Amino acid sequence: MMSLPFYQRHHEHYDRAYRHKALLSTVSQYQKETKSKSALYAQGSAAYARGSAAYRHSSAAGFSLDSSAAYSHGSSAHDLESAAYSYGSTAYDHSAAQSKRSAAYSLDSESLSTSSAAYSHASESINKLAAAYRLGSEAYSFGLKNSNLMIEDQSYKMSPKAKRAKQSLISEDKENKALDYSVPIFTGREVNISGITDTEEERIKESAAYVAKRNLFATGEGVSVSKVAKTSEEEHHEKKSRKVAIRESAERVAMKKTLEETQAFHRKLNQDKLLHAPEFIIEPRSHTIWEKENVRFNCSVAGWPEPRVTWYKNNVPIDVQAHPGKYIIQSRYGLHSLEITECEFDDTAQYHASAMNVKGEVSVYASLVVKRYKGEIDASLLHARNLSLSPFAVTPHGYASRFEISFVDKFDVAFGREGETMSLGCTVVINPDIKRFKPDVEWYRNGVLITPSKWVQMQWSGERASLTLTHANKEDEGLYTLRVAMGEYYEEYSGYVFVRDADAEIPGAPGAPLDVQCLDANKDYVIVSWKQPAVDGGNPILGYFIDRCEVGTSHWTQCNENPVKFARFPVTGLIEGRSYIFRVRAVNKAGVSLPSRVSEPVAALDPADRARLRSHPSAPWTGQIIVTEEEPAEGVVPGPPTDLQVIEATKNYVVLSWKPPGQRGHEGIMYFVEKCVAGTEDWQRVNTEIPVKSPRFAVFDLSEGKSYCFRVRCCNSAGIGEPSEATEATIVDDKLDIPKAPGRIMPTRNTDTSVVVTWTEPPDAKELVGYYIESSVEGSGRWEPCNNNPVKGTRFVCHGLSTGENYIFRVRAVNAAGLSEFSQESEPIEVKAAIAAPSPPYDIVVLESVRDSMVLGWKQPEAIGGTEITGYYVNYREVVDGVPGKWKEANIKAVTERAYRIQNLKENMVYQFQVAAANLAGVGAPSKPSKPFKCEEWTIAVPGPPHDVKCTEVRKDSLVLLWKEPVYSGRSPIVGYYVDMKETEAKEERWRSVNEKPLQKKYLKIGGLTQGVSYVFRVRATNQAGVGKPSDVTDAVIAETRPGTKEVVVDVDDNGVISLNFECDQMSPDSKFIWSKNYEPIEDDPRLNMDTKGGKSKLSFKDLGEDDLGIYSCIVTDTDGVSSSYTIDEEEMKRLLALSHERQFPTVPLISELAVEILEKGEVRFWLQAEKLSGNAKANFVFNDKEIFNGEKYKMKVDHNTGLVEMIMDKLEEKDEGTYTFQLQDGKATNQSSLVLIGDVFKKLQDEADFQRKEWHRKQGPHFVDKLGWEVTDECNVMLKCKVANIKKETHIVWYKDDREIMVDEEHDFKDGVCTLLISEFSKKDAGTYEVILKDDRGKDSSELKLKDTAFADLMNEVCRKIALSATDLKIQSTAEGIRLYSYVTYYVEDLRVGWVHNDTQIKFTDRMKTGVTGEQIWLQINEPTPQDKGRYIMELFDGNTTHKKTVDLSGQAFDEAFAEFERLKQAAIAEKNRARVLGGLPDVVTIQEGKALNLSCTVWGDPTPEVSWLKNEKSFVSDANCILKFESGKNVSFSISTVSTQDSGKYSIVVKNKYGTETSDVTVIVMPVSGQTDTVQGHNQNNKPVSKKKKAMTANKQKEGGKKDFIKPHVEEITAREETPDPNEIPPVETEKDTKSKQQAAKKTAGKAGVAEKAPQPTESLDRQGKKPLEKAALGKPTEPQ
Repeated sequence: MMSLPFYQRHHEHYDRAYRHKALLSTVSQYQKETKSKSALYAQGSAAYARGSAAYRHSSAAGFSLDSSAAYSHGSSAHDLESAAYSYGSTAYDHSAAQSKRSAAYSLDSESLSTSSAAYSHASESINKLAAAYRLGSEAYSFGLKNSNLMIEDQSYKMSPKAKRAKQSLISEDKENKALDYSVPIFTGREVNISGITDTEEERIKESAAYVAKRNLFATGEGVSVSKVAKTSEEEHHEKKSRKVAIRESAERVAMKKTLEETQAFHRKLNQDKLLHAPEFIIEPRSHTIWEKENVRFNCSVAGWPEPRVTWYKNNVPIDVQAHPGKYIIQSRYGLHSLEITECEFDDTAQYHASAMNVKGEVSVYASLVVKRYKGEIDASLLHARNLSLSPFAVTPHGYASRFEISFVDKFDVAFGREGETMSLGCTVVINPDIKRFKPDVEWYRNGVLITPSKWVQMQWSGERASLTLTHANKEDEGLYTLRVAMGEYYEEYSGYVFVRDADAEIPGAPGAPLDVQCLDANKDYVIVSWKQPAVDGGNPILGYFIDRCEVGTSHWTQCNENPVKFARFPVTGLIEGRSYIFRVRAVNKAGVSLPSRVSEPVAALDPADRARLRSHPSAPWTGQIIVTEEEPAEGVVPGPPTDLQVIEATKNYVVLSWKPPGQRGHEGIMYFVEKCVAGTEDWQRVNTEIPVKSPRFAVFDLSEGKSYCFRVRCCNSAGIGEPSEATEATIVDDKLDIPKAPGRIMPTRNTDTSVVVTWTEPPDAKELVGYYIESSVEGSGRWEPCNNNPVKGTRFVCHGLSTGENYIFRVRAVNAAGLSEFSQESEPIEVKAAIAAPSPPYDIVVLESVRDSMVLGWKQPEAIGGTEITGYYVNYREVVDGVPGKWKEANIKAVTERAYRIQNLKENMVYQFQVAAANLAGVGAPSKPSKPFKCEEWTIAVPGPPHDVKCTEVRKDSLVLLWKEPVYSGRSPIVGYYVDMKETEAKEERWRSVNEKPLQKKYLKIGGLTQGVSYVFRVRATNQAGVGKPSDVTDAVIAETRPGTKEVVVDVDDNGVISLNFECDQMSPDSKFIWSKNYEPIEDDPRLNMDTKGGKSKLSFKDLGEDDLGIYSCIVTDTDGVSSSYTIDEEEMKRLLALSHERQFPTVPLISELAVEILEKGEVRFWLQAEKLSGNAKANFVFNDKEIFNGEKYKMKVDHNTGLVEMIMDKLEEKDEGTYTFQLQDGKATNQSSLVLIGDVFKKLQDEADFQRKEWHRKQGPHFVDKLGWEVTDECNVMLKCKVANIKKETHIVWYKDDREIMVDEEHDFKDGVCTLLISEFSKKDAGTYEVILKDDRGKDSSELKLKDTAFADLMNEVCRKIALSATDLKIQSTAEGIRLYSYVTYYVEDLRVGWVHNDTQIKFTDRMKTGVTGEQIWLQINEPTPQDKGRYIMELFDGNTTHKKTVDLSGQAFDEAFAEFERLKQAAIAEKNRARVLGGLPDVVTIQEGKALNLSCTVWGDPTPEVSWLKNEKSFVSDANCILKFESGKNVSFSISTVSTQDSGKYSIVVKNKYGTETSDVTVIVMPVSGQTDTVQGHNQNNKPVSKKKKAMTANKQKEGGKKDFIKPHVEEITAREETPDPNEIPPVETEKDTKSKQQAAKKTAGKAGVAEKAPQPTESLDRQGKKPLEKAALGKPTEPQ
């Protein structure tokens, strides 16, 4: 019976790199092992013999003191044995322990060396056991070695663990516990001696060992071993000290105690459990049953130790795990059973049970015949299987014995390079190990048996098989399989060997060809074939050179002058009888490759003559074959050859083949080949000089592409025979085409360093040699060959990849004609471990229950193992009174649905269920047992629960819920469903229904979810009876849109095909796209096409119609819920059909239709813009149905990049009125656009073009970009501004108001191209028409602004608004008259209307309550305030459009403080009014001549009348005769000096004083000596200084406004003054203080007025204007106070 293929039993394909350091010489390795085994055996044999004799002696002595010592030491030795056992094995194996006991016995023999009697008996037993040890010496040495004991200097100790042994430590508390049997690593080398030689000595030895072991377990004591003498003759006595005597006495007491305990245990020992071989008490019986029935084989077995029972089918062990649920094997209390469930016809076989322990092995047999009902036999099965059902397989143990063969230290996937030495090795463990029966060890490469050669060497050392490649070549690459067979049972192990090309001698040269073979060898002709290399060096291979070498020489001759591309080549010109070898070299642009491995030698002989040759052995150094033929006959001309045909034709040659003629006599014949061009009879002999000896011939020098016919003549010494029949016309060309590229490259995961690549065979492939596979790390661009020897088949495992990297693959096919193109690159795949079994299903529920069956439902496993689940297996068991029974299988074949009906149940019985999922990796662990369910008839009227409820298309605010209808529908049909939901953590009472009315469909999109919240759902079915039980609750689902989520996208291609597209970047190799319509899977819908490539899937509609309306969804399997949907309703269908029609009959889409515009120079531009134009797009231009072309009048342009099509005309004329059309064509897409220019439309466009042309000419000189406009500044001034361009240094600018030039002092610098004129405190008098003119030698331009009527009102409103916004907050000021409320503005104009409100009541102005404006202050005066004046005051400023308000609260403390201040000021005013003061009349300085009379007078005032006094030079001065001082009427004061002298000069002061104050007025008198006669008195008043009142007009420089604007604002201030030129001879009069103050106030009033300078224009600055006069005067005074 053939075992399972290796790839189903071994999954340990690792691709570690090939390491030369790990390779050891096989011969030297086994020589070392043999020497060590021999030494161990030599000493172990003697020790074992002595130990056996000692035990036999101890048994006969009736447990004497010496025997007790033996047991004591045996216990110690067994302690060592137990440690060795636990160190080397993981299970309790009596067969393995046998050799370890042998080691223990050797220790016992050493411990008993002090007893001469023991050794005398031992000498006798040694001879009896010699033969037994010869039988198993080698195995015993292995067992001793594996017992980890070493003999060193006659002292014994535990050796280190074997290098490759697996450690297993057995705890002390489990030593007495029976362990399951398993084969340790080296068990096969430990021979069960008792199974072969069952002698009396062996029974004694095993009994003693057993007792010693039980003694050890009972006491746990041991005695160490010391060095003792070897023989009794060498025993000597020493003088004992007291200490020694006491120690020996203590030891004897301990030995006696041990002996007594051992004897007591021996008395209690059950004699029935002594060691004995297995024996079947009850044997299984044969059965004949029908299909689908269960059968049980029962047997009972006795033996000690308890035998291990193994069941076999046709001599193959039954693997329960490989057939889950099929076989049930049980062992209880010596009763063993094999149950086969639901038997099939294939279960007909011979079954046997094998029981084995340390005493041996025994088997019993039983047959099973499975019968089919009539008419159900599948005849194909009978013919398909050609297996022998005979249970009798001849083995060394007799019939039907089984061997366990395992491989240890296995070789991995190996990597090497050409020319290196590679070794493969594997340790083989066979149990039981029968030395007289050797295994058959065979090596295979790619399924072909390997024979030893100079390239391959194989060795078998008895435990290790090895294979060495002495000089690796690419021909050695492949899958190597080691097969070890024992009888008809065998095991295999395989690993792949990769051989890379050697480094090329020439950089860039190709790799060497491989697999050179000689085909169709004849006397002088042979066809050489080879395989192309995988590596071409980066340049295409140009061809190949073929070299030959005669065997026995080292001279190579090149066979072809020019490289040949075909991988077969006929080599002619060989010498008959000589042997040749061949090699091939590849050549490319860089150079010639290394030569291939040489072919096997081939002799140049006629195959038909080989049987008639009488040859002598060839000389070993030449390989030459000496041929002797029979004597020729005379006079027979040979007949024509037969069966002439062309067996191969290429571009370079044609190969002919024929059969020798029947009439040829006994003389050897030769052949002449003739050719002629097809259709002619011009025959030419090809081989004119030398006849051909072989019935094969290659014809060269043919013209490629021509047709030829060929024929052959035979010749010998009698003459030349008739020609053969000519061949059919043959064209000189390659008959074999290079194959096409393979397709559908599909990589799948294998291990963490390998990937399985599959592909499809190229179409119409002929004579394929194999395939080359290349891999590349994604994005690197570097390709590496995965194999260097073409592989057959369409599957290959690529090893040596880097874990975690993403790889892509490509494949090319190979035949003799060459290598195909590379296939398309595969999708990237990450290198990681392959699939695993799925996790358990969960949430098992009952969907329906009847009297004898129940329907179960469950949820899919959370982890499916990396591949889709192929099915489920259901088990059930009865539960009686809460005690569960034995599990039974409900189904043999896996079920694919997550619902299953279990038949043949018992009514009213309680059951538990469990479910296991299966995938390609196997069957996963079963689920936990469900809760108990009672099998009873459901009689409820409402439906059962829906099942298979799941969530899909989960997004942040919605998801789709799917379910299946209940299995049990109740007493009436289901009419709908209700969906319930709640948050996961919410309580049960928080369930709420999603839909109010029952749903007819079995899906629902639930919206309104909260992002990040977890929800659960359930579904209830309803019928006429009511709402049924809810379904099982779904798993918790978090409302979120995961990163990378993609949606189904609808697309219409260029051919109008409508398709739905879905893309997934999270796919595993086994993921699939599942499309559904209305959430029902789409299967073979004739209206749809599905196409999936890599991570993209497309669902195309053949003819979209109403039948296709619905929801289309796509789910990607083996992902984390990747899904999406798209709804096609009537509106969407119409949109898609319209778009499809547009794509089928496309138009060039336009961004804008044909339009016209006027360019800067007045040119007319017609243009349109398409969305996209290809490089081949064309445009036609039509005017009034006549095509126009590019020329002087029309300038046409098409921009393919922007899609812009335009035509420009310099000028529109009357004849250009009409219709303009642009026609576009881009591939098959067309479009056109027209524009009608007729009548008023054309006239308007023509006028606009003329205007624009004029404008362009205007702009050639200085011109205005922005016309003159106005702006109110933050200072409430009006600024006139305009923007100019094309300005140069000589350009002048002139301002006018009402045709009168405005004179400015500074020239404009035109910075930033802005000109401004600033008018301060704008008012009504500034209304008018303003104009600005630019001019230079290139021309001039003007701009006008009218500020009148409405325009002026708008400007004043803005001025008022700015003034109102500038108003400060209201403040309170106390005066002598009362309380004043005031606010300041930038300046005041009459257009700004002011109103006041007191406590929300408009104030009516009176003498006591009045308002006014003083300068920039707006005020409200409250005279003589009273408490009624308290309250809230509002000042309202109306700018013509908006009212602006300022508020102040005059109450409380504010009023009190203001009123107190008013009282204070009032009193101060009274004092100021009545205080003494000098009103005027006295000059500041008086100059007078000596001798003149001086009279000064002034007026004083005060209430009461002031007192008057005079001072001279700050000293009191009184009246005398010369100086008369008078004070009259209480107000007139005079000062008179009749005759002044120089002594009267000085400073005179008048002091007036009353109770309110004092005031002093000074006058300086200067008396000048007499130098002439004059009567004038000159007085100077410091306050009457000359003031120039000349009018001035100034223009402020342009300034930047506080960061708001980047241009300078001009400012105009008009200052009005008077200028008077006094008479130089006139003496200025003496002015009083009153006059001086009045003049000063007058000067202040006129200082702020502005005027326009009166300046006559210069001749060079003439503005050349008619009717314009200079502005004489413009008084810009402030307005009066409002009343």
